Amino acid sequence: MISKLLPSNIHKKHGHKTWKVGTITYTFGGLLALFGWLFLGDFAWSTRDRSVGPMSQWYLSEMEVPNWVFGLIVSSFPAFIGLILGPIISVKSDRHRGKWGRRIPFLMITTPFAAVGILGIAITPLIARWVHSHFPDEPEWVVAVICFAVFWAFFEFATIAGRAVFGGLINDVVPRELLGRFYGLFRAISLIDGIVFNYWIMGHVPEYFTLILTIVGVFYGCSFMVVCFKVKEGDYPPPPPKDPDKPNLMVGFWRGAKLYVKECFTNPYYLLIFLLFTFGTLTYMPVNLFALPYAHHLNVSMDMYGKALALTFTISLCLSYFLGWLVDLFHPLRMIMICFVMYILATLWGLFFSNSQEGYLIAWVAHGVTSGCFFTTDASLGMRLYPHSKFAQFSSAGGIFTSMCAIAIGPFVGTIIDVSGDRYQLIYGCGLVLAVISLVLALAVYRKMQNYGGLDNYVAPGDTEVER
Repeated sequence: MISKLLPSNIHKKHGHKTWKVGTITYTFGGLLALFGWLFLGDFAWSTRDRSVGPMSQWYLSEMEVPNWVFGLIVSSFPAFIGLILGPIISVKSDRHRGKWGRRIPFLMITTPFAAVGILGIAITPLIARWVHSHFPDEPEWVVAVICFAVFWAFFEFATIAGRAVFGGLINDVVPRELLGRFYGLFRAISLIDGIVFNYWIMGHVPEYFTLILTIVGVFYGCSFMVVCFKVKEGDYPPPPPKDPDKPNLMVGFWRGAKLYVKECFTNPYYLLIFLLFTFGTLTYMPVNLFALPYAHHLNVSMDMYGKALALTFTISLCLSYFLGWLVDLFHPLRMIMICFVMYILATLWGLFFSNSQEGYLIAWVAHGVTSGCFFTTDASLGMRLYPHSKFAQFSSAGGIFTSMCAIAIGPFVGTIIDVSGDRYQLIYGCGLVLAVISLVLALAVYRKMQNYGGLDNYVAPGDTEVER
């Protein structure tokens, strides 16, 4: 009788609660161990994200790179790689079966490459100075960008490939009814990482750029490899059977591509979800991409910039677990709609009042808190909406939409800033427009969900792994 009152994947074993995910059954202790190793991986992942991106943006700003070139490198190039690499890696991961599972092998391969890319970026200033000494007639920023781009490409290639399957790993090993709170804790660890880095380390980046990134690269590579060895995947249903005709490589590629397009892009409901994720992600990009150049334009010091960001993360940290709990209680789709409304109000303020040092810092914190609420509540939305049997595949399909738009948005916003005479407050206007579009799309997805069971009894169209 009691077991009927428990969710379908929570059971009682010898008087103790257990959680079941596919063929994996966790006791409370096993669940703690799983969370512990995944949190270590998240801490290493967050250390990388909180440091490499901002420090790279600082380096390019110091080189006085034009805004359109800045957007091309920081936004367009990674998006282009993701557009090509994301779908390939995701489909391969979904269909792979091996001793180590279907996600871990890909993470074990990409982690060392990402670490090497970070170490390369760390020594870029040294290499750029050496190269410029042999080509003194070339502009210094051109030489620096070329040297930086080589290691940045290496880093982004490995990072995007790893990101394509890391979410799939979490979806495969974490109980569904705990996903909201799990990502709330994930977010908390990421924010603690951001607080530490931005409050105590960001101000020292100009003096210790190479040393800081070297430490980050070594720590990330070692820590994430440990996670790969410690987290265990369960058994999966067999992948779709291979074509008995055994077509040649090119024919097989085109057949696979046609099947990918048919499964992912012929259902209008999924196309609407892809648009929601695309505009939801793009909404925060104009400010995130150009916040540091804006600070440089207003002569806001790196120390003050870092402390404002640390304040943002502290506020978000206090909200993270609470937001995760609300996600499990009310559903992530309802929560992100509230986040879009909050961001609309924040960008309205930033558009009109961010053109002074004090106004910049207030707008920057407001942006950070409201965008942080979105990324916390949005984290498990794809796991709620996409078919579990092909989660990574559909995530990558949505990523194609996002990547295509992200390729253009960096240079586009950078050009707006350049043409307007460095009116950086227009980045908030861009965010405002995108937030309104995202809110409309979220409402449309909410209405369409009613055709598939609504929020409480939802079954993704075409899902072959409904029971976990």
